[in-house]
Amino acid sequence: MSTKIFILSLFISGSFFAQNFSGTATYKTHRKSPLMKLDSTSMPGNLGMQEKLQEQLNAQMRKMFQKTFTLDFTRTESMYREEQVLDAPRVPQQNGVTITFEGLSGSTEEFYKNINEKRITNKKELMGKTFLIKDAFIAYDWKLTGETKNIGIYTCYKAVFEKEEEAVELKIIDGEAKEEKGTKTTTVIAWYTPDVPISNGPGNYGGLPGLILEVNDDGLTIVCTEIALNPSKTIEIKEPTKGKQVTRKKFSEISLEKSKEMMNRYRSRDGKGIEIIIGG
Repeated sequence: MSTKIFILSLFISGSFFAQNFSGTATYKTHRKSPLMKLDSTSMPGNLGMQEKLQEQLNAQMRKMFQKTFTLDFTRTESMYREEQVLDAPRVPQQNGVTITFEGLSGSTEEFYKNINEKRITNKKELMGKTFLIKDAFIAYDWKLTGETKNIGIYTCYKAVFEKEEEAVELKIIDGEAKEEKGTKTTTVIAWYTPDVPISNGPGNYGGLPGLILEVNDDGLTIVCTEIALNPSKTIEIKEPTKGKQVTRKKFSEISLEKSKEMMNRYRSRDGKGIEIIIGG
């Protein structure tokens, strides 16, 4: 993806290193949509109708993952916030099938970092409930490659991190959501610029000698499109306080259970059709 960086304001002097150094970076995200397969036991109709619906679902899911975030930062704190958008509408019923994208927009996620204390507070909405995920920074054992590229006017350096984590795949088997567990290894690629001398980045990412402008992580791509350094308006960063407090691990468990509940609704209720609700 080619990206232009627009510099809104910039101190040319040594103010980069002043105590009141601050800024705002805008990021765009997109993700390769997962392939949703519909089988004949869970959906009425012929194969052609199933394929048409799958194409429609994947197109909607690609749009769902196209988001805009802003990162407000100082030397000691930052807030990564999703730009608020209207709720996605219901897709009209076609051949007995109604598609609803539930709980995936209309809310604003907030990701607070305290760099000095090496901790995060992540406010997230899940199926109509608000959670505060409080935990320590994720430790990335970055390997600096020396490879460079330009993003806008910035010279960026490539860093990679290989992670192995548990992977859970949910499938609908005999009309019921089942989980299959395994492990997968993913290589995270980040591009950072020392020209913005802050060890930070979008979301969880950070820990490099400069602001991260691009991330590629298991199909998720995050690219910085705009930077404003030391703006005239003072940046105020407030840690989120409202929501049920949980750890990152506990939230993952809750998310999995909610996903099962959602997928169990993916079945015919009266023999005439199904409702597919994608949310969380």
